[in-house]
Amino acid sequence: MRRGDSPGALARSVALSRQQRSAELTAELRPAGLAWRQNGHAVLAGPLARLAANCDRGFTVLADVWQAEPEEHAAMIELAGLERVDYLASFPHLATFPICLDPDEVNLKEFTGREPLDAGGAVRLTGTAPVREVLTPAACYHVYLHHQGESLEGPLHLTTRNTCFRREAYYEPLRRQWSFRMRELVCLGTRAEVAEFLASTTSMVDALCRELDLPVTWELATDPFFQPARNPKYLAQRLQPTKREALFGDLAIASTNLHEDHFGAAFDITRDGRPAVSGCVAFGIERWLYAVTRRHGADPAGWPDVTAAALRVVAGGAP
Repeated sequence: MRRGDSPGALARSVALSRQQRSAELTAELRPAGLAWRQNGHAVLAGPLARLAANCDRGFTVLADVWQAEPEEHAAMIELAGLERVDYLASFPHLATFPICLDPDEVNLKEFTGREPLDAGGAVRLTGTAPVREVLTPAACYHVYLHHQGESLEGPLHLTTRNTCFRREAYYEPLRRQWSFRMRELVCLGTRAEVAEFLASTTSMVDALCRELDLPVTWELATDPFFQPARNPKYLAQRLQPTKREALFGDLAIASTNLHEDHFGAAFDITRDGRPAVSGCVAFGIERWLYAVTRRHGADPAGWPDVTAAALRVVAGGAP
């Protein structure tokens, strides 16, 4: 902060800088298919949509090394299941809930009997139905709920993709969005099996970034807990780091996460008679678009083939 600058002035300066960066990026990538909604959602069309699909195919090439079974899940997840891992207590600031009107006819007539939106564009809600789901905050959560109660005879490798939703203090196109696409590779097994999966997949991600000429550095990280200093899970991550992020500049484009037996115990998934250990490797697809276009330019003719690069990585040696 410069001498004489107030915290409020600094915050306004940072916000203006983000707005300018967002406007410049959107203008630069508009011919390639980017449209930006100020409420935190990106539209991908044409070349940029094809690049997103190409990135995702590349990630599934890495998943194929493990013969990972694909899974497709809904865009929302039941809170009764997710609360087994204290999601709402840990991340209330990130949660987005699907809200429905109470179907009572009197309530619906009251809603339709007046203007549905106020002057600011907010819905004038009447009574709402009970909220039992949250929009998917991370793709892998569905996996543990789906496999609850299973006894594994060997390591289980899975891959899933979902549109995820996280409320943030601010949004920027391709970097930080309310809704975004996430591909995850997941392993459930013994600690040794999961450790091998994470180490080998991290090496493949590293090799993929080199093939694509994307300079990244791996750094220890923690999850964005609410009131972290008071959250024992945050403190545990600080004491025994279990999360690493691949940073392109200041932006995490991939992460590796060792959950120990947190999910296995919560969802009664066992391996060798004990709660299964789990780990995942996550890719934020829009963030990869940001990295590729910042490194290789806005012209699609200069973009690398991510799938072909992943195939080269796998051909060079599989775990």
